[in-house]
Amino acid sequence: MIKAIRNLIKVTLESKGYGCLTAETGKQALLTAAADKPDILFLDLGLPDMDGTEVIEKLRSWSELPILVISARTDDADKIEALDAGADDYITKPFSVNELLARLRATIRRLGLIQQHDEAPAEAKEFLNGKLRIDYEAHLVYVQGQEIHLTPIEYKLLCALAENAGKVLTHQYILRKVWGSSLPSDVASLRVFMVALRKKLESAPGTPHYIQTHVGIGYRLVREDEAE
Repeated sequence: MIKAIRNLIKVTLESKGYGCLTAETGKQALLTAAADKPDILFLDLGLPDMDGTEVIEKLRSWSELPILVISARTDDADKIEALDAGADDYITKPFSVNELLARLRATIRRLGLIQQHDEAPAEAKEFLNGKLRIDYEAHLVYVQGQEIHLTPIEYKLLCALAENAGKVLTHQYILRKVWGSSLPSDVASLRVFMVALRKKLESAPGTPHYIQTHVGIGYRLVREDEAE
């Protein structure tokens, strides 16, 4: 991240009462994360010493620190790669200060929801739908008996769909349920997360078996008895 953008983010966050540390390289970012244990990391993918995706992968090997990517890369493939590596959100440049702060607030709210472990009703221990199984107590997902690694957001997305299996959930409902907000700009992020989730769940993501898209409306988890 170039110095001017780093300074802008730092000044913006500090003006709102947040403490802020900066790092010029991926190596410095990893050292800072280990030494100072920040609450959230804003990360550019274009770093002078390594690709930002490598930073995410290294960090995810020992930390669940929330990572918000800020990048000029706009291709879905780049976004999916970052999310697959373990990023929690993705903001494309140019971005507004208001969007940055809104994403930060949404992440803080989302962390609170995740820490409360409210992904499923208290009485439900698991969800079964054909070869898809969600173990709510262990927070694990299996397809055909194989464990599927999901990021915290992907897991919450799947749980929201599972709780309403067979029903079409609007973009706005999903955003409020998972992100804690419903900003128009978040619909694009939701689409990218759904692509990443399908890639992990579906044997043929191009012809999805579990998650059905309702163009312009939202998504639905198809019940197994419907698919048969």
